[in-house]
Amino acid sequence: MAGVKSLAKDTAIYGMSSIIGRFLNWCLVPMYTHLFAKSEFGVVTYIYSITALLLIILTCGMETGYFRFANDDKLKNPAKVYTTSLAFIASLSLVFVAGVTMLATPISDCLECSGHKDYIILMAAAVAIDAVTAIPFAYLRYKKRPLRFAALKLINIFLNIFLNIFFLVICPWIIKTSPGLIDGIYSPDYGIGYIFLTNFITSAITLLTLLPELRAEKYTFDGKLLRTMLNYSYPLLILGIAGIMNQSIDKILYPLITSHPETAMADVGVYGANYKIAIVMVMFIQAFRFAYEPFIFAQNKETGQNKLQAYRDAMKYFVIFGLFIFLGVMFFIDIIKYFVAPEYFVGLKVVPIIMIAELFFGIFFNLSLWYKLTDRTIWGTWFSLLGLAVTIILNVLLVPHFGYMGCAWAAFGCYTTMMVTSFFVGKSKYPIGYDIKTISVYFIIAMGLYALSALTATGNKLIDFPVRIILLAGYAALVIFKEKPHKKFIKSSQK
Repeated sequence: MAGVKSLAKDTAIYGMSSIIGRFLNWCLVPMYTHLFAKSEFGVVTYIYSITALLLIILTCGMETGYFRFANDDKLKNPAKVYTTSLAFIASLSLVFVAGVTMLATPISDCLECSGHKDYIILMAAAVAIDAVTAIPFAYLRYKKRPLRFAALKLINIFLNIFLNIFFLVICPWIIKTSPGLIDGIYSPDYGIGYIFLTNFITSAITLLTLLPELRAEKYTFDGKLLRTMLNYSYPLLILGIAGIMNQSIDKILYPLITSHPETAMADVGVYGANYKIAIVMVMFIQAFRFAYEPFIFAQNKETGQNKLQAYRDAMKYFVIFGLFIFLGVMFFIDIIKYFVAPEYFVGLKVVPIIMIAELFFGIFFNLSLWYKLTDRTIWGTWFSLLGLAVTIILNVLLVPHFGYMGCAWAAFGCYTTMMVTSFFVGKSKYPIGYDIKTISVYFIIAMGLYALSALTATGNKLIDFPVRIILLAGYAALVIFKEKPHKKFIKSSQK
């Protein structure tokens, strides 16, 4: 339990930056949806879906590889692991930016933003910088410096929000009240381009704030070590590519397979905006992920049943909190929905499907420890490629008939498949002994409470909200009564 307590503490600290940051960026969605047409927001969603994939490619799975080899007692030189990783990613990123800059015009034509190659160059530079900074941020996690990690992430986030508000709200107001005052730095016609410009500026400043980490170690480059790391990480790279494609390929494919191409970008905008509502679950998973990877490699040094019990407890509490988040969002969706403009409400039906799909992805991430600890990362590749195949097949089959609802069900089918296959393979390769019975009971109860809230809904918020608060409190009370987490943590602290 002590290990899980440490994991919970680090998750809370990392989560402060991840959850607060994603929440604040989430708060930009209503501004975007009110300022821009659905088709314009669709272009933003489309380009960000592609850049998310590019970031995975440029980092090459080296974050996990860094943790693996920095904790390897045989190497005895974690500094060399850090500088070798950093030098490789930086070189790759420079080549990427140069290539995109030369091909910016044809790329912009392909990405539904013809005539705006500057969008492409700005986002290429931003994603390259983000790839480079991923290694110093991993270094902070390895050094167990979550507070500095969180502080730098929050600086990035607040700057991003400020610049978005400056360019999209303050500057238009200045133009109206004092024409000509900012003509040199602002053009009203640039529109969504300011979203991409803001992204680039914040990424560049983040790089500057990480200068102490960039200069923290004496630079040495070991080609043999790099080959070893890439041999370990390339399955994770394929896993990452498949994983991010599972999240974004629906938005990328949608204009190509929809039966209504004339409204494709507007549909992508509606789907992307409502996907943002479900991002609460993604925030929780991301915060957990930041703490979990260092935790599992450190815990692996323990012997006996202690480490296995820590893994079991981590899974159980992850599901418990994930279901609590699901219920909280769905019980109060009538309030949360106002984070997007009313014309986007038509897509709210995707939210519960996406949230459960993301919860299943989080469970899959928990299950992934067995192949990471045993250096059999190729299994992660197979699972993700299987999920990608399911995603593509279901999108192609469902989208022409059901529009973006087909995208949501494809995501659900993908993550369910990955979770189930990883569980059964892991059960034979590296048995942990998860408490499946208890986890299943909590899931059934949570789904029952969600169904009960829907069946008893009257449409009167003064009646419905108190009922849902009671239901949510009932779930929390059941967990506390059964798990007694407060007693376990107190007992752990006394050891």
